[in-house]
Amino acid sequence: MSKVIVIGGGAAGMMAAIRAAENGHQVTLLEQNEKLGKKLYITGKGRCNITNDCETEHLLKNVIRNSRFLYSAFYCFDSQRVMAFFESHGLTIKTERGGRVFPQSDHSSDVIRTLQKTLQQEQVKVQLHAKVADILTVGSDSRNVTGVRLADGTVFRAENVVLATGGCSYVSTGSTGDGYGFAERLGHTVTERRPSLVPFETVESWVKELQGLSLKNVTVSIRKDRKLLFEEFGEMLFTHYGVSGPLLISASSIVNDYMEHMPLMMEIDLKPALTEEQLDKRVLRDFEENQKRQFKNALSKLFPAKLIPVIINVSGIHAETKVNMITKRERLDFIHLIKHFPLTLQRFRDFNEAIITRGGVCTREVNPSTMESKLVSGLYFAGEVLDLDALTGGFNLQIAWSTGYLAGDSI
Repeated sequence: MSKVIVIGGGAAGMMAAIRAAENGHQVTLLEQNEKLGKKLYITGKGRCNITNDCETEHLLKNVIRNSRFLYSAFYCFDSQRVMAFFESHGLTIKTERGGRVFPQSDHSSDVIRTLQKTLQQEQVKVQLHAKVADILTVGSDSRNVTGVRLADGTVFRAENVVLATGGCSYVSTGSTGDGYGFAERLGHTVTERRPSLVPFETVESWVKELQGLSLKNVTVSIRKDRKLLFEEFGEMLFTHYGVSGPLLISASSIVNDYMEHMPLMMEIDLKPALTEEQLDKRVLRDFEENQKRQFKNALSKLFPAKLIPVIINVSGIHAETKVNMITKRERLDFIHLIKHFPLTLQRFRDFNEAIITRGGVCTREVNPSTMESKLVSGLYFAGEVLDLDALTGGFNLQIAWSTGYLAGDSI
C-alpha cells in the first residue's frame, strides 16, 4: 500500500485521511494550525450542521456551481452514509427543520472529537504546525507526485497527495488560499474567488438605526432591473452596514454573478400573508382606532418599535400628522411600501465574514469519479479548494465529506 499525505485538517481532509487509512494506506495528515477542524468548530454558529437528511437529488439541487461534477461523490457517500458514519463512531445526531442534521449535544467540538478519535483508531499520523510550502513532482509532460516540502524545509515522501486546504473564507481559521497556489504551480486553472454565503452592504445609511433587528416571516426579493433573481420567505437581520440573516446569506449565492456589475434592488414584503387589499383593511381598522393620534403612535400593532421611525421616514408622511388627516392616496402608498420596502444592495462583505468561497480549482481538470487530477498523477482534491459551492443547510459540509471520502477511497 502507498504512502498518502493529506494537506489540510478540515472536514474534507480528515475524511480523506480516514478513508485512505481504512483502505490500508500509510497516511500522514498535515495541518498548519495548532489543532484540527478550526473552521468546523465555528460552523453553524458552533453547532455544526453536519449534513442534510434528504435524497441525493435534493443534495445536487442545492449545489449552485458545478453540481454535475458531484454525482459520483454524492452517490458514493451520500447524506445517509455520512449520518451512519458518525453514528457508528459514537456521535449521537438529530434532524431539525429543513432536514438540517446536528450533533445531539449542539456542540461542534463533539463532531471534531469523533473525527480525531477515528483518525487515531485508523493510525493516521497527524502533524500540527506543519505549513506546506510546495507539492513535489517528477516528470514534465506526464507528472507524478513524489511528496511535499514544508516551510521549514522538511520533506515528506508519498505516492499520493490529497489537497484539502479549504478556501479563503474565515481567514482566522487558517483558510489562507495556499492550496490555490499549489494547484496553479502544478498547471491547474483556478477560477476567480469571491465571498459567498455572506452578508450584504446597502446604499441606505438608515440601516444603522435598525442594527440588530430580526424580521421573521417576511419575503425578500432581489432584482436586477426587472429581472427577478431571488425570492424567498423566511428570516433576515439588519446590521450596522446592511442586511444579513438566513434569507440574505442564501441569496448571496444566487445573485453572486450579478453583484459586481451594479447595485441590485431588494424589496421586503413585511406582511406576505396579506394581499394589498387585505392589508389596507387592516390598516384602516388600526387608523380608525387611532384616528386622533399622531401617525407615529398608530403603528405599534403593525411593526416592531425599532422599525416604526424608519418606515415613517421612508413613507414621506410626517410622523406627527394626525391619522385622520392622512389622505387615501397617502394610505395606499403606505400599503404599497409595506409590501415593497426597498433597499439597494451595494456589495458583499469580505472573506472574513463569508461562510464559503465561490470559485477554486477548475473541476474540468479533475476526474469526478476519483477526485484525482487529470494533469498530475497521484494528486487528489477535496472540499472547498474546488470550484464548488452550495446553499446553507448542511450542503457545503456534505460536499466536503463526499469529495474527501471519494478521494481517500480512490487512492
